[in-house]
Order: sequence, then C-alpha cells, then structure tokens
Amino acid sequence: MKTQIPSILCLALITVLTGVRAPAASTEPPAHIVPVFRLDGMLTEVPVEEPFPMLGPGGMSLKELVARLDKAANDPAVKAVVILPERASLGSAQVEELRDAMSLVRRRGKELHVHASSLMMAQYVLACGASRISVVPTGLIAIPGLCGSSLHVRGLLDKIGVQPDFLTEGAYKSAAELFMREQPSPEADEMMNWLMDSWYASFSNLIATGRKADAAQVRDWLDTGLFTAEQAKAAGLIDAVEQHQDFEAMLRKRYGNEVVFEKKYGRKDQAGLDWSSPFAFIKIWGDLLRGPQKKAGARPAVGIVYVSGPIMTGTGLPSPFGGNIGAFSTEVREALDQAADDDSIQAVVLRIDSPGGSATASEIILDATRRVKAKKPFVVSMGDVAGSGGYYVACGADTIFADATTLTGSIGVVAGKLATTEMWKKMGITFKEYKRGQNAGLFSADTVFTESERARIRLFMDEIYAVFQNHVTEIRGDRLKKPMDELAGGRVFTGIQALELGLVDRLGTMNDAVAFAADQAKITDYDVRVVPEPKSFLEQLLEQLSGGKDETGHVGLAAGQDSLWKLAAPYLENLGARRAAALASVMRRLEILQREGVALTMPEILPQE
Repeated sequence: MKTQIPSILCLALITVLTGVRAPAASTEPPAHIVPVFRLDGMLTEVPVEEPFPMLGPGGMSLKELVARLDKAANDPAVKAVVILPERASLGSAQVEELRDAMSLVRRRGKELHVHASSLMMAQYVLACGASRISVVPTGLIAIPGLCGSSLHVRGLLDKIGVQPDFLTEGAYKSAAELFMREQPSPEADEMMNWLMDSWYASFSNLIATGRKADAAQVRDWLDTGLFTAEQAKAAGLIDAVEQHQDFEAMLRKRYGNEVVFEKKYGRKDQAGLDWSSPFAFIKIWGDLLRGPQKKAGARPAVGIVYVSGPIMTGTGLPSPFGGNIGAFSTEVREALDQAADDDSIQAVVLRIDSPGGSATASEIILDATRRVKAKKPFVVSMGDVAGSGGYYVACGADTIFADATTLTGSIGVVAGKLATTEMWKKMGITFKEYKRGQNAGLFSADTVFTESERARIRLFMDEIYAVFQNHVTEIRGDRLKKPMDELAGGRVFTGIQALELGLVDRLGTMNDAVAFAADQAKITDYDVRVVPEPKSFLEQLLEQLSGGKDETGHVGLAAGQDSLWKLAAPYLENLGARRAAALASVMRRLEILQREGVALTMPEILPQE
C-alpha cells in the first residue's frame, strides 16, 4: 500500500512557505453594505468548492453568483448592489438567468448599479437589468447586434492530406459539416438563420424591457452598433459617464459614508482553520480518510445534478482547480442514483449544459433519470445548450425548463472518421495495414469507409436514430406540436422555439426549475443541494495524488481523452475564448467518434466573442 505521508508533508510545507495566517477574528457586521460583484472570465455551470486562500480566489459558478444575488436581495443590511462586468464572457442563457436574479434585487426595493470601462453585446444586455448604468469617459459600448459563425475545417484537412468521411441521419444534422464542407449546406444555413432570428428577438426584448425603450429605438441602437460613453448617454443607452472614483463617491453620497463595499459578499466563510499551523492538514487528512459523514436529521432538499460539457462514457479525472472537461456517464449515473436513494432529497433537478456526445453514455444517463422519476419529482433545467445527447438525457423528465435563448433539439445521429494516410505521407511517414475480416478497417484511420463498412455504419446509425426518436415520441407524447419528421432530422431550436414545438414545457431559470420541483414535492422549507457535494481543492488534489482511480481500480481516462486539445492548445490560445473552447469541444467529440463510431452531437455554433 502506498504511504500517504509524503503528500501530507508536501501540503504542510506549502502552507509554511506561503506564510498563510489564520483569518482575523470576526467583528460586528456593518450596518450598511453594498455587495460588489466583479465578473471576470467565464462563469462555470458546475459549482466547485472554494480553493484554499493561499492560492487566491477561484472561479465562480452561475449557481453561486445567482445565490449571492438572491441573498443580497433579501438582506436588510444591503442597501444596493454593484456589478462590474469587466472581462465577463457570458452565454446567452446565463445572461437571462442573471437578469432574473437582478430583477429580484430590484423588486426588493434595492437599486442595482452597473459600472464598466466598456460594454460588449452580452455584457450590455446584462447591464440593462440594472437601475443605473455608468461607463468611464471615452469607454466603448459595442452593441452591433448578433454575429455568429459556423466552423468549417475542410480546407485545412485538404491542405494537410486528411480525408474526412462522415455520415448523418437527418438533412439538418450538420454536426459533421465542419469536416465535410467549406460552407454550410442549404439546410444548415436555413437553421442558422432561424436561430439567429430568435436570439436577436430575445436580446432585443431584454434591452427594451431593461431600458424602457420601444422596439424601433432598440433596433436603431443595434444598427448604429458603436458608441463612446458620451454618445451612449446622449442616445439613452446608459445613465452616466464617470470615472470609478466618481462612481464610488456617488454611492457614498447616496447610501452614506459609512457604507461598506463588500467584495466577498455571500462567499462561504473559510474561518475555522489555523492556516499558520501545518498540522491543520493532518486533521483534514484524517477527515478525508474517514469519508463523508451522514448528517443526522438532514433537512428536506431539492437536489441538483449537473450534465455539463460533452457527454462521455466512464469516469473522468477531476481538476483540483475546478471545472471539468465533460459529463461522464458513470459519474452522472451515480449522482442520480444517490439523489434517488437519499430520502432527504425530495425532488431532483437535472441541470444540462451540453452539446451531446456518446449515444451509449446518453442512454445510461437517461436510464438513471427513470429511477429518479419513479421515486420523486424530476425536472430538467437547460442552460446555454442542451442538444442532441443533451436533449436525449433531458427528454425523460415530466417537466423541462429552458431559457429563451437555450439551444436544444438536434435530434439526429452523426458518424465518421478522418483518414490520415496522405497527411503522414507528406511528412515522410508511411504505414502498411494488415486486415482480416470484411469490416476490419471500420475504425481505421488508414482510408475512408468501404461500401461494406459504410452500409454497416448506416445500419447502426439507423437503429440509434430510431431509438432516439422513439424515446422522444413515447415520453413527450401529445405535447409535441408537429410530427417527429418535422422536429428531428438534426434541427436545432432556441428555447422559445422549442416551447412552441412542445420539445420543452416552460421558459425559466434554474431557480424556477428548483422552485417548481419543490412545489411538486409539496415542500416549502428546504435546502438546495448539489449532488454529489462539490469537492474541495484538497479533496480533488488528494484524488489526483492517489492516481485518480475509481472504485473499480481503473485509472481515469480524462488525460488521454483530452490529449488532442493539449497538443493544439499552445497554438490556439490567442484565438479568443469562445473559438478556442469550440475547437476543444470539436476535438473531444472526435475522440468520442474514434471510440464509439457514432455520436449524438450538435453542430458547433459560435456566438460572437
């Protein structure tokens, strides 16, 4: 058995060298508080435990930010709320959910201020939920409408000698077009246009309601597109032009000089550990070895289980810094089973932010949702995207919530591979393959499919496609407003379009889904609990130090699954966060195809940065 002592000593040494001290003794809470929420980078979907103070503040999840805003809305000591959207990179559905939380603050009679050095489109739509928007002098307000793109790499593949060979079920199932075509097909082009129309209408409405402007005025603003802070104020897009110190002075004048600007408002209290002592880690280590302790008399709760990122089979390797690279079927299945078996959890919400992936993993997760649904209310909440496999795992719920701008649907199947022989030849590398069996080269990267292999793949895809459609038809039943032939075929819809078609049941945020699930369970006083409970930095770090093994002794495959992206990342990191994330997602889905042959995955649709 491997000793754990070196790990303890390493962790203790880190603490000593960083010179971290215990938090100061608590003082009387201030009477007047203005929470300040600085949005920097991307909001995650899956919550993670706060990292150790010695490593600085970690990222923030959407759930955490919404909860902190809700707390501020109901806290008598809070006089107003400030949001600083610095380098915030927000998905369209995240903007909707944050706008809903901001609305609660204002309904509680508290002003909400947004101050920025510049505002891009999504940031401005978010800011329109505030009582007052201010921007620094000469600051940029860029709201040129919506500009999206579809990704195509066929030209690159031709240049490097890679021959793509993909098959799809459904004329609108355009997930493989990025490999097969240099431009979208007529069907994909039609679909992209109906998505853009819906997004544009939703964003325009959010701006209009926030700024109390009519549709014509908003259209004029978006068509103009580019404003300095001074021009934006004159046009009515913002309320003030001021430097940060003037903004702060305004707040003190309005709420009193004694007001405290609380930048960590609502974060978990990290007191209780003496960070000046390295031996504190020994206690933590002992607690970890004992495992989680069952809480006696647990309060009734609504459990939240996350499906975030590409859907894959097996178990992934967690990151000690939060985030993840996908939704793994074993982990999601176990989480759903845990939620089903926990009597204190009286309803479950499955939160989905996924473009799909493995058909097998999707079936495993859908099967686990049935066990939850048999025992307690089960509700789905869709985030930015819940399409293809993401819709597959959602369709078993009695009630599906989506945001107006959620991407969903994409009922279809894709299969294929990249033949790389010519690429290797260009580098002076050759291979000689030996085969036995008519379809032995089915997954070989040597050549494209033979006619026999193509026929075998097509039969397999037909069966998966039929299963997918049958699940939706049997579960959704007469809620579907059109025949399946007009809903499937790979067609992607926004949440508001999916509601009209009967693919989802309600428009609403994750908080709305939680409240609905609680109502279905007939509970009014309850906790909201993430299942499984988010792991702390130390727990995840120790898991990695111990080899990242699951209960069966199999080493996690996350590193291997992500290897293509790791190779490419140094060359692509400056392309922009969303484009780099899109390429990472494509590479992970390619690896799903390499392992399983077929996938339930959406086309990669890139909104503007």
